Amino acid sequence: MKIIKNESLSAIKTQIRQQTAQTTNPQVAISVANIISDVRQRGDEALRDYSVRFDGVALNNFKVSESDIDSAIAQVPDRVIAALKKAAANITSFHQLEVAQSFEDTARSGVIRGTKVTPLSAVGIYVPGGTAAYPSSVLMNAIPAKIAGVDNIVMVTPPQPEGLNPAVLAAAKIAGVDNIYQIGGAQAIAALAYGTETVPQVDKITGPGNAYVAAAKRAVYGQVDIDMIAGPSEIGILADDTARAEDVAADLLSQAEHDVNARAILITASNLATAVSTAVEQQLETLPREAIARSAIDKNGYIYLVDTIDDMIELMNAVAPEHLEIQLANAYDYMAKIQNAGSVFLGKYASEPLGDYLAGPNHILPTGGTARFSSALGVWDFQKRIQYLQYNAAALAEDANDVTALARIEGLEGHARAIESRGK
Repeated sequence: MKIIKNESLSAIKTQIRQQTAQTTNPQVAISVANIISDVRQRGDEALRDYSVRFDGVALNNFKVSESDIDSAIAQVPDRVIAALKKAAANITSFHQLEVAQSFEDTARSGVIRGTKVTPLSAVGIYVPGGTAAYPSSVLMNAIPAKIAGVDNIVMVTPPQPEGLNPAVLAAAKIAGVDNIYQIGGAQAIAALAYGTETVPQVDKITGPGNAYVAAAKRAVYGQVDIDMIAGPSEIGILADDTARAEDVAADLLSQAEHDVNARAILITASNLATAVSTAVEQQLETLPREAIARSAIDKNGYIYLVDTIDDMIELMNAVAPEHLEIQLANAYDYMAKIQNAGSVFLGKYASEPLGDYLAGPNHILPTGGTARFSSALGVWDFQKRIQYLQYNAAALAEDANDVTALARIEGLEGHARAIESRGK
């Protein structure tokens, strides 16, 4: 890993901003726009063509039947089913705490103000099917939607020549997914956004994907809502001399193995830097996904050596990492100083994979520094709020002059007359 020392915090922050700048490849954007247009025009016919072209699978029916789901689940080891159910229980108990309540205010005579919280009607969740299958992502997307009360949870995932991953289908059933379709890539996003003869149109699309999926989500935003534009995985670690170099290295690699563009950052004020860099190299040698992880470490693996813990925290807030581990003595005490992070893991035993799989907090998280202004996926992402207001005549008379004064100062005479009409 690259060890950066004796540089000012401002210089490092500039470097970080350059590293995390999100861009869309123009050629990818053009290809995606063409695919979306084609799916809108030809519907299922276009989806079949793209399935053969991109996935090497010829399909007559995109929808996965209940019998196919049950047959696939029968192939999943009991130990995996048990782990999925335990994870689902933890994710459910965590996200149930997020449920927003409608409210109504009647504090003033003659006026009722309120907000009605209601679920989205239909949601599409995208589950990647490329270099790795992620049943955990099914749970993380579907369970908050189910808790929110979404009527139709539609899952799309790329078809595979050997059939869909059984564990992914098992996770879908455990999480309560209503319908599953074998469609991937930008064409799947287009189908969810606009609907086809087979695939229903949804109100929101969530879930990570490759560059084409991300570009497609960006393109259909406005037609539907989306959760976020997910970039490569990333981890930031704050560590002092109480941390073990081997643990820090293992956690850095836990994210580096996701993607060749993943980011792994350690910020420390201790003597850990060299020991962690050495441990990373040693552990890479036996990692099954060494080629992917090594590319990520070579490209985006940094160790920043600064003077104090306050400097460490200031710099990490600038990074705004997707995953943040605080491996400091009395780690919990530093939580109040963390302003920007997707999900935080406190102490040497809270290794990041706990959040990826089992503990309950969501692993669909903001990347690329967007934790400065966005949050983890939650129940609130699958609900909308409808405001309402009621006045009686006396309350309107009390407020009428103020409303008309504000309307006329903005040059909106029609607004003022609408209020005055009630006083005639």
